[in-house]
Amino acid sequence: MEESERRRLTLVMLDEASLGRCTPDQEHERAVAIWDILEKNSFAVAEHDGGPYALTLGLADRKLVFDVRVAGGGHVVTHYLSLTPLRRVIKDYELVCESYYAAIRTASPSQIEAIDMGRRSLHNEAAELLRERLDGKIVIDFDTARRLFTLIFALHWKG
Repeated sequence: MEESERRRLTLVMLDEASLGRCTPDQEHERAVAIWDILEKNSFAVAEHDGGPYALTLGLADRKLVFDVRVAGGGHVVTHYLSLTPLRRVIKDYELVCESYYAAIRTASPSQIEAIDMGRRSLHNEAAELLRERLDGKIVIDFDTARRLFTLIFALHWKG
């Protein structure tokens, strides 16, 4: 198997116990993020020569949980990350998303575009922060980090 085939996710799930109710918009965002990740991603566990991988994201004791397995079931590692470094960007992203969803119903195209630019900027900031927090643990590319942040944000909706 080629390295690019090993360094990827073939399954992504969200821990059901970590999920709360969500709106149809939120459910759609979650489904699209998972689909996008599975279509194209770069994901590897540091110092592990296995893969492809299956990932379950969840929350436990106010920490983000990355449960990584080899596709097929064998446990590789579970990483617990504090959400504290992500809290500000999650809060800001939530506010911008609320503005964006309100704007798409009533605002002009230029106003929607301006809000969306801010939303993308925060999303990029969160992706970089996630990559930094996973450094030495999990190796991901920028696009995968962006999509994973969407799922982390989905977990945040539980409150």
